[in-house]
Amino acid sequence: MNNVRKENTMTVKFSENKNKLIETERLIIREMVQSDFDALCKILCDEEVMRTAYGSAFSPEEAQNWLNRQLKRYAEYGFGLWAVVLKETNEMIGQCGLTLQGWRDKEMLEIGYLFQKAYWHKGYAAEAAIACKEYAFKVLNANTVYSIVRDTNTASQKVAVRNGMKIIDKDTKNFRYIDMDFFLYSAERTNEAQI
Repeated sequence: MNNVRKENTMTVKFSENKNKLIETERLIIREMVQSDFDALCKILCDEEVMRTAYGSAFSPEEAQNWLNRQLKRYAEYGFGLWAVVLKETNEMIGQCGLTLQGWRDKEMLEIGYLFQKAYWHKGYAAEAAIACKEYAFKVLNANTVYSIVRDTNTASQKVAVRNGMKIIDKDTKNFRYIDMDFFLYSAERTNEAQI
């Protein structure tokens, strides 16, 4: 591992190894592979998990399309939503990472996260999101990162706040033929974080 950084008493390590891109105290963040499909379905095909973020659960076919999109992002951009693996059990418990997302007429670098319900309220989403923010600043040399969070998803809003983000805008987006209101959160790279 190289580029070790302490962030809010959290050590974050970065690597060029796609099987261990980011390491925190409790988590390994790595590229997803096809064998992660079942673990991904525990997130994307769970009605309660997906209701807050996207209105309803995905079908297995939609989950496979989601995974294919991440694999394509890794190839095209070198990043995407990554598998979040609990070190203690080597289980994929969620996904967190960076994607390019549209907001109004702009494309922006977004930190997104979704976790299995069994791992909610344990600080894993915030730990992963903070590590991905640091990755964006230190490895990708980004100056600003964003999170787009549904206005009814208070748990994800709290993760964004713990990640040092503030609401800068609100808009309605259509997802799966349903209009939903979203907040746009952002965080700027500080001088300390600049390379």
